[in-house]
Amino acid sequence: MITLRELRNEDIAIIKAWPPYPEEFSDLDYALRDGGWLDEYRVETGTERFAAMDGERIAGLSLLAWEPGNKAELRIALHPEKTCRGIGKTVLLLTLANGFVNPALAVVRLIVRKNNPRAKRLYEFMEFQNTGECSEEVQGKMVEFYSMEIDRDTFTGVNKR
Repeated sequence: MITLRELRNEDIAIIKAWPPYPEEFSDLDYALRDGGWLDEYRVETGTERFAAMDGERIAGLSLLAWEPGNKAELRIALHPEKTCRGIGKTVLLLTLANGFVNPALAVVRLIVRKNNPRAKRLYEFMEFQNTGECSEEVQGKMVEFYSMEIDRDTFTGVNKR
């Protein structure tokens, strides 16, 4: 059973020691390595960081980085051995539930790589709405993303299914 708890500083060394992602997800590996978004959001104020626990082991992590306008950006990463097992959906649900407990949070947004159709399908299944496209430089390369978001009312409806 997957549960969330606050991500601790000592968890970061454990996560950075995870093996690399399988080839299919190798472009995502940078997020958990030195200088990736795990480091970027480590000290960012207004960010809620969660460890997704499978018993005593960290199966993944998520974060909600607060932004102006009652919004937060969502990021999720799973242990390389935990991908494609439905754990991402559980981590997503638990993270959104934790975020929307705060009445000030109205919208959660994210970006998903265009070459990650599995993640996009999950977000669409969870009724995230596509709000556009963007590109960002990641490790010296331009990467294309879809922008997506979900609001409190939509999440409440999805969570009751």
